[in-house]
Amino acid sequence: MSLTKEGYRPRLIDTKVARCLRIFGAVSIEGPKWCGKTWTSLNHANSVTYLTDISARNLAEVDPKYIFTKERPQLIDEWQVVPQIWDSVRHECDSDRQKGKFILTGSTSLEKKYKETKVYHTGTGRIAPLRMYPMSLYESGDSTGEASISGMRDDDVKEGYVKKVELDELAKLLIRGGWPENIDMDDEDIGVIPESYIEAIVTKDMHERQPKKRSPQKMRMLLRALARHEASLAGDQTLVKDIEEYETSDELIESRATIADYTSVLDSLYLISNQEAYSVHYRSSTRIGKTAKRHLVDPSLSCACLQLTTEKLMNDHATFGLMFEAMVERDLRIYADYLEGHLYHFRDNISGDEVDAIVEFKDGEYAAFEIKLSDGSIQDGIKSLSRFYENVEKKPSYMCVIIGHLESVMRDPETGIYIVPFTSLKP
Repeated sequence: MSLTKEGYRPRLIDTKVARCLRIFGAVSIEGPKWCGKTWTSLNHANSVTYLTDISARNLAEVDPKYIFTKERPQLIDEWQVVPQIWDSVRHECDSDRQKGKFILTGSTSLEKKYKETKVYHTGTGRIAPLRMYPMSLYESGDSTGEASISGMRDDDVKEGYVKKVELDELAKLLIRGGWPENIDMDDEDIGVIPESYIEAIVTKDMHERQPKKRSPQKMRMLLRALARHEASLAGDQTLVKDIEEYETSDELIESRATIADYTSVLDSLYLISNQEAYSVHYRSSTRIGKTAKRHLVDPSLSCACLQLTTEKLMNDHATFGLMFEAMVERDLRIYADYLEGHLYHFRDNISGDEVDAIVEFKDGEYAAFEIKLSDGSIQDGIKSLSRFYENVEKKPSYMCVIIGHLESVMRDPETGIYIVPFTSLKP
């Protein structure tokens, strides 16, 4: 009997967890704190051990086998607190051919030195790694699902009117983010959890299992700089200049090396979710940009760093547009992952031609997406995608303009490009 919590909202990753438990001895679910890893794992577990409990932690430090139970799958929550658990789980999986013994969750990746001294085996073939993200709009119930990513590929999406979401509602979804604890929060309180998340990063999380001490003030600077460059191609040197321009502290971040060092901490907390560049034959390959598009794992964190509110977004269309793009790309990443694909972006460095998002499917085919906040930009999106289609050697399976403020799913009669509201998307 599973330990599913009352009120649990099914997640897309549930399908992968169930499948991997049938194939592997254990599953490791990694992702940022508060994204729902524990509740999702309980949905598949028959027993649980929390390593935040000091007695369980002490037993595990003596010998991890002392915390193993007979009720499988057993969830071991925050396993990285006692890193030697990994090898013990692996050995237990090797003891027989039984599948689905353990579910491990972790919200902090191990520093290299801990990997080298505490974990001796990768777990390949025994422990399946899965990455978890905050909720997409489809998972939170804010997307109706009329326009399916895979359905558009199969030409199986019906045109017609759908529920129209007003711009102020989209702004609220941005401020709220995909944090499960925030989904049903009152509108006046939706910014509290993302703000407290940022505070926890700089006061506590950035120091956990980190042998090197770093400045909370510098981390705040970096987070604000990353927020200002959300959904952009800004390099580390651009972030340094941005900090020099906007920050007034005497202790500024002055080098790319420092940026990289502090970013590595955010990486270890699964808070960086950059969008890699897509490699495709487009005129000359030397023109294709290689720079990743920057993202925090949820745009609500960027909004919190910049102290944005629903009202501020409504009065700053440019910022609203960038944050909206980031929210769409958050969901596209989750949908692509569910479909066993990958999310990219594209840019031609010479002409400046770009595509906001590329979803590559498991078989190597791909779809191209432009993202626009309002329906007044539909034609711009169609023109951008049409230009890309003309110049790319390998044609996309389909192309789509995703719009925030729109009331119908439709196709452009001349190009066949889909035009869909963001709040109608699903995998």
